[in-house]
Amino acid sequence: MDFKKFLPWIIGIGLVLIIAFYVMGVKNTALRFNQATEKEWGNVNTAYQRRNDLIGNLVKTVQGAADFEKGTLTAVIEARSKATAITIDPKNITPDQLAKFNQAQAGVSSTLSRLLVSVERYPELKSNENFLKLQDELASTENQILTARTRFNESVQAYNGYVLAMPQSFFLGSYKEKAYFQAVAGAEKAPDVKFDFDKKESK
Repeated sequence: MDFKKFLPWIIGIGLVLIIAFYVMGVKNTALRFNQATEKEWGNVNTAYQRRNDLIGNLVKTVQGAADFEKGTLTAVIEARSKATAITIDPKNITPDQLAKFNQAQAGVSSTLSRLLVSVERYPELKSNENFLKLQDELASTENQILTARTRFNESVQAYNGYVLAMPQSFFLGSYKEKAYFQAVAGAEKAPDVKFDFDKKESK
């Protein structure tokens, strides 16, 4: 049998297989990067949900204080409600969606900080064991949120760097660039939720 006449076919089939396996590898790698971003986004949501749960318990505790500023409590409740109403599909995170989500969460942080500052005027709260525990948990949660956001941005950087680079971008038209978390004005650090509860009250 004369294999020479089949050689072009063999080479052609070989090239097709090489390209097919390459494309499969590219798509599988993109899928792993995409799943990593979705996992980290889930961690972001979990951290924010923990904060929302703690805020709910905090509000119940503070409501028991006589004459506590009702406007401050209302602001916290409304900010939390607004933040929880914003949901994002991790498969399609746009800069506009993420900016709205980020702004709403910043609103929660701002009102929560004002509430905790107001507590300074209420000795019964400053000595409330349940309140102190919630205050510590909130401080820990703010750090968890910061960590989760940082890891999400790192996963997005890896994802974008892969799907937007050539030559794999030619085969990944369905994979769109994802947005990063951007710091909002005045949010360079987590809200300060620690106070000196041992400080003597001025008379």
